[in-house]
Amino acid sequence: MPGLRSGVAWQNNSRVKAFELNVILLNNIENLSNIGDLVKVKAGYGRNFLIPHGKAALATPDNIKAIDARRAELEKAASEGRTSAQERAKAITGMELVISANAGSEDKLFGSVGPIDIVDAFEAVQVQIERSEVRMPDGPIHELGEFPIGIHLHSEVNVDVVVRVVASE
Repeated sequence: MPGLRSGVAWQNNSRVKAFELNVILLNNIENLSNIGDLVKVKAGYGRNFLIPHGKAALATPDNIKAIDARRAELEKAASEGRTSAQERAKAITGMELVISANAGSEDKLFGSVGPIDIVDAFEAVQVQIERSEVRMPDGPIHELGEFPIGIHLHSEVNVDVVVRVVASE
């Protein structure tokens, strides 16, 4: 068909519009919507992330009926996930992690402290956190001091912890 190349409509060698998909959400997706909602997303986001990870299904008439029938079950599972995240949040609320790192003059680190280092520090105190749950608003830490770090346990559960980076001896 003239004017179409690789899933993008073209007109006079300029992009007109990327294709979109209608999907039904099977999980609450932060910054998108809630379980059972019909949403329109970019085709790549739907095909490459939402559908393969089981977070959404194509909005076909059969899928819409099946999701409506399973809505209570999906909401119960989401509620259990939120409750589990809230229990994990209670365990780490107010926690201060101390990470020792090699530092040079002027309190600058040789390297940086990133999400993997924070996960390792949590494991040292027997708390299981995934790397994807660590939110570092200012990026990796490159100097000694105290820094607020967010832990995103669920779309509705966030906890702030303090990471204190000290010079190793």
